[in-house]
Amino acid sequence: MNRKPCLFFILSLLSACLLSAGFLFPHCGGFALIGFIPLLWMDRIASRDNQRHFFWWHYLTFVLWNAFTTFWVCNATVAGGIAAILANAFQMSVIWALFRLFKRRFKGSLPYIFLSCAWIAWERFYFGAEISWPWLTLGNAFAQSHSCVQWYELTGTIGGSLWIWICNLGIFGLSVALQEGKWAGFNGKARFASVAALALAIAGPLAASWIRYATLTEESDGQMKVCLLQPNLDPYQKFQVLSQTEQDEVIAGLIEAERQSADSSEVILFVAPEAITNDMVLNRPGDSRTAYSFRKAIAAIPYANMLFGASTYEFYMQEEAPSYTARPAGDGIWYENHNSAVMIDNSPRMEFYHKSRLVIGTEKMPYPRITRGIENALGGNLLGHCIGQDEVSLLNVVKRDSLTSSIPVGCAVCYESIYPEHFASYVAAGAKAMTVITNDAWWGDTPGYKQHLSYSRLRAIETRRDIARSANTGISAFINQRGDIVSSTSWWERCSLDGKINLNGHITPFVEYGDVTGRLCTMLFLLLAFALGVNIITRRRVR
Repeated sequence: MNRKPCLFFILSLLSACLLSAGFLFPHCGGFALIGFIPLLWMDRIASRDNQRHFFWWHYLTFVLWNAFTTFWVCNATVAGGIAAILANAFQMSVIWALFRLFKRRFKGSLPYIFLSCAWIAWERFYFGAEISWPWLTLGNAFAQSHSCVQWYELTGTIGGSLWIWICNLGIFGLSVALQEGKWAGFNGKARFASVAALALAIAGPLAASWIRYATLTEESDGQMKVCLLQPNLDPYQKFQVLSQTEQDEVIAGLIEAERQSADSSEVILFVAPEAITNDMVLNRPGDSRTAYSFRKAIAAIPYANMLFGASTYEFYMQEEAPSYTARPAGDGIWYENHNSAVMIDNSPRMEFYHKSRLVIGTEKMPYPRITRGIENALGGNLLGHCIGQDEVSLLNVVKRDSLTSSIPVGCAVCYESIYPEHFASYVAAGAKAMTVITNDAWWGDTPGYKQHLSYSRLRAIETRRDIARSANTGISAFINQRGDIVSSTSWWERCSLDGKINLNGHITPFVEYGDVTGRLCTMLFLLLAFALGVNIITRRRVR
């Protein structure tokens, strides 16, 4: 009886479980430091025995990992969820297949350096790709173990990906040396150096992070009061059960409850979730009944500002479509739509930011020049057509009688909070605090909304900014500069949450220099890929 398939399945399942643990359970990020070891051993056994069709084994590992951690996408769209799991796992498997190709032509540790650099280069590319789903970036495994990665202010999340690879490859290399008997041939100094280097690679970042976490003094140039509004509107039922006016009244009611305790001399920012209205036309934003309702609600609070999410529209009267994503409204009229963040106060002022990191399928039509024709042939309106900004812009919290002393804040709309460099760009532009507005209700009571919340903790560390996060059905929360959740709401509860956030202008190395780790690993990957290409070409010529 061939027991190898059974062994491979056990190793595949073990790797998937270890890699998933940090994404699913608090304080389990450390399992990622050994998550690839079962897969590396499975690969070694397959190479030793000239195992064919091994691609399907590592593909199984990555399918299981993706399924364990992101199955909840199927709550919103079954087809989209399955496609995301299979496609993301396939990309991971392509990297592993390239590693195996490299290993057939180069010996020693170089193939493993190629593997880690190729993986990180893919993660970095994925952040800016037209079709982007970087939810399982390796460094995100520590989102619920944030005290272990305070050094993300230097490297960003991809620094955590590199750490995971260094630890996995170091432990795997030591286990290979023991299994093959090479360890017995090492002298005392070599053994000590090997163990010490591995211990330093694992414990060094942990110790540095814990010290930084314990000694960090939060930067503050003042504070601002914020009230997070959580209307708890079921996205699958709200338009059938409640009209837009009734939904606005829910939020206005939460504001009215806050008015009783508001300090008339203090600036307060109300933050409401993503896309809570769809009645705003950018050609005539002042006509929005929702904006009027909210202004009326905050009118009794002298220094109140309100930030909320809206599906906004812009209309064009012309014969030809103004863009590939524009849709016809009839009679020579076209419209474009945005997922926007809107800032208002007691004056007629309105500021807009249009979400630029858009969700594939529901918000964004990838490669519109190509896909628009296909979509039209299939009947049209199959994919989202939102248009985002090319660059981030800030929203300003002001006093009614002092427009010159505004407080610039950034607003990451939902999906944007998982992109480290994009999030940091708000801070680079001058944001003194950050907000996140989102609607995670589409996924139901699953790990999805908890993972999304935890990623904001990493963004707080990378930028050292306080974050005020408003989520439609939860979890809304205040997060400090260490990544701690200072206070939060419960899931599926209509409520508001008061707090104060620190304002500061400090710039971290990650904000200033960006993803240096990812750029260096990408450069090394390209050099090694070039060497692989040269090797393949020269061998063919020799033959």
